[in-house]
Amino acid sequence: MQDSGVSSFRKFWRRFSRHRLALVGLGILVFLILVSIFAPFLTPYSPTTPNLTQVLLPPSAAHPLGTDALGRDVLARLMYGGRVSFMVGFFSMIIATSIGVVWGATSGYLGGIWDTLMMRFVDLVMSFPAIFLLLVVLNLTGANASVGLMILYLGLFGWTGLSRIVRSQVLSLRSQEYVEAARAQGASNARILFKHVLPGAMAPVWVSAAFGVAGSMLAEASLDFLGFGLQPQIPSWGNMLDSAESYIVTHPLLILAPGLVITIAVVAINFVGDALRDALDPRSTAGMQRIG
Repeated sequence: MQDSGVSSFRKFWRRFSRHRLALVGLGILVFLILVSIFAPFLTPYSPTTPNLTQVLLPPSAAHPLGTDALGRDVLARLMYGGRVSFMVGFFSMIIATSIGVVWGATSGYLGGIWDTLMMRFVDLVMSFPAIFLLLVVLNLTGANASVGLMILYLGLFGWTGLSRIVRSQVLSLRSQEYVEAARAQGASNARILFKHVLPGAMAPVWVSAAFGVAGSMLAEASLDFLGFGLQPQIPSWGNMLDSAESYIVTHPLLILAPGLVITIAVVAINFVGDALRDALDPRSTAGMQRIG
């Protein structure tokens, strides 16, 4: 079993590593995450403490990217902001993936009236843009969200598309011979679903989860920029964009720096997700074009 697992990983890595852009993207992501984690050791500046004697300074040796309107070091805020942005992206993805997998798998396996009702609910939720629902909820709460609440909101409104993917996978797997054999042996529905069906349906889930991280990071930054996102004192790339809006002409670096980092991070995640799709499903059209 161990040799089989090692062999499967080698096949996966061989397919994945043929995507040079994905390897570059993976390297960029590892670099950004490590910089965010070790930010306290890489910069002497606080991302939140203002210094009104050093307001809007240009780039220098002391402040490589200058300072913002409150005298805070821009590079330090970028480093610490990565913590928040990646945290929101990863943990909201975990929530959304968990809900989407359970909902879609249950719907696809049960079928019949349950499948119809559960999918009609998904259709209802998907009829409204997720960003619109987030804006409504944040507006009703009357205050900017904490990091925990933002993760929860993004997770609760980001699972519907994945549930459809999982449902379609389960529908195609539930009638397989090995599933029928488990059913004939008296296995419970829960055991059949989670032990025999779901493992074969997880490949597109990992791909969707990768793209979900990028989507959540973009959504959080967009909400911050619109003034409905995280609390202003929280250092995040989105909040940096929001606070720099007034200085886009006079001090463009304040908005270019976080904007560029967000773009690089999201593009890198998309490259990794694209390679994951082809590595996990080499039969796909993209996979055949790139691997063949």
